Amino acid sequence: MSISVTRVFDLLKYNLEKFPKEEFVSGKIKGEWRKFSTKKFCETTDNLSRGLTSIGIGKGSRVAIMSANRPEWNICDYAIMQLGAYQIPLYPTLAEHDVKFILGDAEISVVFVADEQLYQKVKTVCAELTHQVDIYTFDQIAGAKHWEELTAIGATLNTVDLETYREAVAPEDILTIIYTSGTTGTPKGVMLTHDNLVQNFKKSAVLLPDNVTHALSFLPLSHIFERMISYLYAYLNIAIYYAESMDTIVADIQFVKPSGFSTVPRLLEKVYDKIVEKGKALTGIKKAIFFWSLALAEKYDINKSWWYNFKLGIARKLVFKKWKEALGGNIQVIISGGAALNPRLARVFWAAGLPVFEGYGLTETSPVITVNHFDAIRFGSVGMPIEGVEVKIASDGEILVRGHNLMKGYYNKPQLTDEAIDSEGWFHTGDIGELNEGYLKITDRKKEMFKTAGGKYVAPQMVENKIKEAPLVEQIMVLGENRKFPSALVVPNFEALKNWCKLKGIEFGSNETIVENKEVKAKFQKLIDEANKEFGKWEQVKQFALLPKEWSIDGGELTPKLSLKRKIILEKNNEIIEKIYKDAENYHPENK
Repeated sequence: MSISVTRVFDLLKYNLEKFPKEEFVSGKIKGEWRKFSTKKFCETTDNLSRGLTSIGIGKGSRVAIMSANRPEWNICDYAIMQLGAYQIPLYPTLAEHDVKFILGDAEISVVFVADEQLYQKVKTVCAELTHQVDIYTFDQIAGAKHWEELTAIGATLNTVDLETYREAVAPEDILTIIYTSGTTGTPKGVMLTHDNLVQNFKKSAVLLPDNVTHALSFLPLSHIFERMISYLYAYLNIAIYYAESMDTIVADIQFVKPSGFSTVPRLLEKVYDKIVEKGKALTGIKKAIFFWSLALAEKYDINKSWWYNFKLGIARKLVFKKWKEALGGNIQVIISGGAALNPRLARVFWAAGLPVFEGYGLTETSPVITVNHFDAIRFGSVGMPIEGVEVKIASDGEILVRGHNLMKGYYNKPQLTDEAIDSEGWFHTGDIGELNEGYLKITDRKKEMFKTAGGKYVAPQMVENKIKEAPLVEQIMVLGENRKFPSALVVPNFEALKNWCKLKGIEFGSNETIVENKEVKAKFQKLIDEANKEFGKWEQVKQFALLPKEWSIDGGELTPKLSLKRKIILEKNNEIIEKIYKDAENYHPENK
């Protein structure tokens, strides 16, 4: 009998029946690869499910996972969901107050944590809660309950009929509650159903080529983007390999030699910047060929002349072949999401024979709304809606979405749900965009747009993305709410900047001294002036400040999705911002 996938856990029987393999899910932990065959994975999952029933977990129970990517994450995920319980992912770097809020709000009774550090964090938080929470660890930790204690118990419970639990779960039942940190405020629990995810990975599956057989994964499973993709991989018979950490990606790519991976634009930007830095270090004919190839790649389009394609063939043999080798040599597709990808970067990667499918979605939409792919691509857009999803633009430019991917609502927040989803079933994304021949283009976040003192609206992301094209710029935030003109806080790419200083014979010491250097400031002024040419006078960045320290998740300036927490950045840099505008009053009378 053929297995039909209508609930996410159906993927396990589907894989056992259609394509069982020796390496189904693998993860590198402390330098060692741990590999699960399909059979071992499914047996372990079933044993854990039975073990969970012994501590009272069943339909409607709440179980959390707080861990970096590893096979145990997936085993726990499937073990929880096939009992009809809700799985609540906790991002490992969440602050204690957020962990406490989520554990209380979702009434979580069991938490799986990866290591000692997370165990201590969750243990401290649980001591402050009014209800009992059991903690199990993936690593062996003295004094802590280990997750395999539950699988061992489960292996003895042959009388527990898991099929009874599975049959009680309907496609429209809740699979997970995902708390989104957002850029401000208390986390909101997004309720997603089995059907939300199943429809999303089925409708996205048609976009991937057949020759994707094994994938490297490093984006956090606690986000819906990578989690949905892990289900998509299982649906398409693609083996998953989890990188040990962001620091080991280069070595892990060379070991796995993946045919695909998903990423955020920031990582692609870093890969590109490193390649360009190496290109600048070349000399003579090699340097000339490198930059000729790069210029050619920036003009890439799907439908180019035979002459362009002939030249591109040469560039691929001489230059881009090495790019492919650096990513393992087998890449068929890269999936990019989470933020806007610079169109120039997309063209360059496609030209190099590394197709990047840029998509768009939110946690509330499970997540995919639109995506570019081989049959439908337009650079500068986030593609067309997947089958079964409708998109329209409201009168104020906001992107509205309706379809099978839309969440059930925000947990315990009916008023917020009503604000987000209107009476006709349209979800208001908070993003501003435009539709052109079916292709969606994101132009800004509705809440991030600001109005200058002159009453002009500025979409900061468009300006930021243009200035970020310069390899010397690592991070940037454009601001100017109720001010006379837009200004910017800029974090340089210090590695590239120090190399530039060496070439120019500029002495430098710490990051703090380098950002105060007059020649460095003049260089950044030039870069910003160049980018400003693309924008109207009211949108142009008139003043800026260079900051000595990169923004980070740990520092509180970025969300786990690497979006800017604009409010926090404004608060932390208030004195610098006030100085920017005070100095402008004194020295630039035209801005008065």
